[in-house]
Amino acid sequence: MISAYRNRKAARNVSQIKKPVDVEVEVTIPDVFRCPISLELMKDPVTLSTGITYDRENVERWIYEDGKNTCPVTGVVLTSLEPVPNHTIRRMIQDWCVANKSYGFDRIPTPRAPVSSSQVSQILSKIVAMRGKGNVEGVRELVVKIKDLVKESERTKRCIVLNRSALMLAHTFEAFSDNIQENASVLEEILSGLTLILPFDQETKSGLWSNRFLSTVVKILKLGTLAGRRNAVLVLKELLSSDQTKLEEFAEIEGSIEGLAKLIKEPIDPTTTNATLLAIYHLVNPSTSFNKKETLITRFLETGLTEKLIEMLVDCTRSVSEKSLGVLDGLCSINDGLMKAYSNALTIPVLVKKLLRVSDIATEFSVLILWRLSKYAKSIGEEEGLAIEALQVGGFQKLLLLLQVGSSLKTKEKACELMKEWNLHRGRVECIESMDFKNLSRPF
Repeated sequence: MISAYRNRKAARNVSQIKKPVDVEVEVTIPDVFRCPISLELMKDPVTLSTGITYDRENVERWIYEDGKNTCPVTGVVLTSLEPVPNHTIRRMIQDWCVANKSYGFDRIPTPRAPVSSSQVSQILSKIVAMRGKGNVEGVRELVVKIKDLVKESERTKRCIVLNRSALMLAHTFEAFSDNIQENASVLEEILSGLTLILPFDQETKSGLWSNRFLSTVVKILKLGTLAGRRNAVLVLKELLSSDQTKLEEFAEIEGSIEGLAKLIKEPIDPTTTNATLLAIYHLVNPSTSFNKKETLITRFLETGLTEKLIEMLVDCTRSVSEKSLGVLDGLCSINDGLMKAYSNALTIPVLVKKLLRVSDIATEFSVLILWRLSKYAKSIGEEEGLAIEALQVGGFQKLLLLLQVGSSLKTKEKACELMKEWNLHRGRVECIESMDFKNLSRPF
């Protein structure tokens, strides 16, 4: 009994003993170890010509991306834009991190020395030498090395771009284009490398506009591996957007139109689809004009592109919707394109559905295509049929709402024209797709 009492008393005494309180120790990073731009611990300290040390990533963004030529702290104009590694500060930071490891500071790794312009020049010279000897595998390995360097950092990419690597790769591409089957691996590797240094500067774009280069790219576009076809269209998209005077020249290359259409009918991935649609849009855009443009559009129509676009528009992303509608508008700029679109039972419902649902530009394209189709239907005496079809899927209410929520003057004018024509048939049939209006506060 006494023993039990003593045990309880001892337990009470133990519980009354104050336990030690954990005290969090806050470690302050020395100011000399902080980057003056980000105020964070520097991982790769470099010093500018003014003597101020920064973290490489931050100061290179300041110089190369923001285009500044002054010291961020002093404002003094830099005598050299090339920062110098500060090994002393870096070692001091590493020692400090080791000493404060218990507080959660891991030792920063020793940064790899960035590639220099002379190193890039040496690699490019080796490629030229091996190209002259016809050493396909040697060239391929060096192109892979260039690709690896580009992926290292934005600074390395800039260094490679400034050494005119894209033009050299393009010339190497042409040199091996005589035998596409045997040289397929190196040709596709070069295309892959070119996509990594996009966007091209004007000099590079001009240099790539050669019939030999484009013809080989088109062949890869049609017959290459999935990766090769993807890279081919990324390069073509960049070129077609740069010079409208060259569009006819590209269109005359055998298989160019069919190759682009194939990537829409047999999609690889969203990036490829978007790039292909943009490339096609530059070719069929109604605002561009060149000889044989109608023939070019007819070739696209013959591939079944219209039907595929309408099928895609039923369920696709915003980006694909906008570009698909842009291409469809281009195809509908000629009579045969309008006939193809009008004969498809999904066209009117899909276009009405896209109104006010995707984006302003998608709405504008949809209104423009509906307006073109209305003119076409009137020319063949079927304006009533189109009007009734549009009314059945809520087209009139969509256009009325469009006038209220705002759009461009050009779009409003065409919407008003359509409403005047469709209003003549409203008494016969009409249907409102309420899902399109439930979240809108304004009455229609």
